Amino acid sequence: MATFQDRIIRAARLDVHLYEEVEADKRAMGQAMAVVILASIAAGIGTPAKLGIGGILIGTIAALVAWYIWAFLTYLIGTKLLPEPNTKADLGELLRTIGFSSAPGLIRVLGLIPFLSGLVFLLAGVWMLVAMIIAVRQALDYKSTARAVGVCLIGWIAQALVLMLLFYLLGGTTRPG
Repeated sequence: MATFQDRIIRAARLDVHLYEEVEADKRAMGQAMAVVILASIAAGIGTPAKLGIGGILIGTIAALVAWYIWAFLTYLIGTKLLPEPNTKADLGELLRTIGFSSAPGLIRVLGLIPFLSGLVFLLAGVWMLVAMIIAVRQALDYKSTARAVGVCLIGWIAQALVLMLLFYLLGGTTRPG
C-alpha cells in the first residue's frame, strides 16, 4: 500500500493513477480528510491576514464542510445530471478523490513570504482546480475532460450558493431591522 506522503506527492503531480487508486481504496477516507485539513492549515498559516489559531481552526472546519458539500454536489451533478454511459460512482469515491485534489494547496504555507503570497495562492488555486477536474473525471469514469470541467463549474456555482445561504442563515451577514 502506498504511503500517505507518496499519495500526497502523486496527487499534487496530477497522477491519474493515484486518483483511480484512492477512488477504489475505501480505507483512504481518513487520508483524504487529512489532506483537506493539512491544506486548510497551510492556507491559514500562509494567509497574509494572519488569522491566528482560532481563524485556522474555523477555516479548517469550514474547509471540511465545503469538501463534503462539494463532493455531494459533484456526485449529484455527475451521476444524475451529466452522467456518461459508463459513469458509476458513490459519494465515498468522490470524497476520497476530491480530498486528495486539495494536495496542491499545501504550498499555500509559502504565503508566509510577503511578496509571494498573492502569487502562491493564485498558483495553488489553479493547481487545485486542475487536480479537481482530474479527480472528478476519474471518480465518475468520464472519457471527456470537458464534461468533468462542466461538472466542476456547475458544482462550484451550486456550492457557492449553498455556502452563501448557510453563511446568511448562521448570522454571517447583518440583517436589516
